[in-house]
Amino acid sequence: MIGRHIARVLLASIVLVLAACSARHEPDSLVKVKPAEWTRDAVIYQVNLRQFTAEGTLAAAQQQLPRLKALGVDILWLMPIHPIGAKNRKGSLGSPYAVRDYRAVNPEFGTFDDLKRFVDQAHSLGMRVILDWVANHSAWDNPLVDQHPDWYERDWKGDFHPTSWWDWSDIIEFDYSKRELRRYMADAMAFWVREAGVDGFRCDVAAYVPLDFWNEVRRELDAIKPVFMLAEAASRDMHYEAFDATYAWGLHSALHEVARKGASVDALAGHYSEQDNLFPRGSMRMVFTSNHDKNSWEGTEFEMFGDAVRAAIVLTFVGDGIPLIYNGQEAGNNKRLAFFERDPLVWQEHPHAVLFKRLIELKSGNSALHNGPWGARMIRVANDSPQRVLSFVRANESDKVLALFNFSAEPRSVMLRESLAYGQYTDFFAARSVTIDAGTTIDLPPWGYAVLTAKTGAEGAR
Repeated sequence: MIGRHIARVLLASIVLVLAACSARHEPDSLVKVKPAEWTRDAVIYQVNLRQFTAEGTLAAAQQQLPRLKALGVDILWLMPIHPIGAKNRKGSLGSPYAVRDYRAVNPEFGTFDDLKRFVDQAHSLGMRVILDWVANHSAWDNPLVDQHPDWYERDWKGDFHPTSWWDWSDIIEFDYSKRELRRYMADAMAFWVREAGVDGFRCDVAAYVPLDFWNEVRRELDAIKPVFMLAEAASRDMHYEAFDATYAWGLHSALHEVARKGASVDALAGHYSEQDNLFPRGSMRMVFTSNHDKNSWEGTEFEMFGDAVRAAIVLTFVGDGIPLIYNGQEAGNNKRLAFFERDPLVWQEHPHAVLFKRLIELKSGNSALHNGPWGARMIRVANDSPQRVLSFVRANESDKVLALFNFSAEPRSVMLRESLAYGQYTDFFAARSVTIDAGTTIDLPPWGYAVLTAKTGAEGAR
């Protein structure tokens, strides 16, 4: 009896151990971020306040909000609004990323009340506002330098220092091993959400700040209201608990390689493979043809992509990613905007305004093109010109998109080799019906593209 009892106990123990081991290997999502519903089909617009209007103020920018609403953008990203340091300043006005006071508005742009009015009107129009946040470093003459010198890193000589390996001589680096610094920075971010009503942050050089800080901040901000967090980083792990979106630097680089350096579309495939296999399913990556760094330091989208610029723009809207429009792209801005001086945009009518508006309408109205967890996965479709033509399908239970891009200077007649692409479509840009099957040839001009849409399921059968 005793022996049988011991045997039963041992057997039960073994079963429990095996069950525990099995449970450890059950799939479990590491992603705890829950994107707000208003990010489902959102498009971001980056406002460089210094250059956005002739006045360079929040009040003047506010006058442009109805136009931006009509364009169709949803999230307005304001570059840093804070007072700028004077010590070791670059240029006459300095970099907005050299912050002198985290709880104030740069007088160059206006007052706190001006910001509040900007945010309130944006909200009344159905748009959201995020602030650029510089947590990694401050200006040399930020009062924190004197009040809490221990919050800053020191170099081998024991002195304050800029971020290593960069020429950011106008800033000095924080030390995030200091708990009090973390508390200060988190409280400062919460201040703008509570008091100004902003809807989140774009976090500058986010990967240079410890991830556990961002994880904690996200929880605290979401306790106030659901926020949108964008990291200037390309790190998978940032999607787990802290950020809704990270930068897709790789797509911009691949597009430049293809458009200007003769690379094959395999360069683009490399980016999408990384997105598909490295990042959590449904991650939002911000895609763009320009931003403040690219424009000022490397070139406008016209310089970066040449004759492929329209194709590049279209790809950022129909491919996987949350799109960004930078400050004046809809006006065809063709100059590199000065970074440390006033250099206002020249506003003009331009075909890109119509292009952006139509693409936003397409993205909003086609559920397969929605952002992150709401959108459909990109599936590459083989074609008979694989080195120069990128073709893919995005489809779900209600919508389907077939897209082709000729990334070459020669016209191409393309045949698709997979039945996934076959069916009845509407050519989005030409507004005509198209049938795609094994014998169909699709003509693409140099640097041309085709975006074909269809309804699937019961709705498509009607």
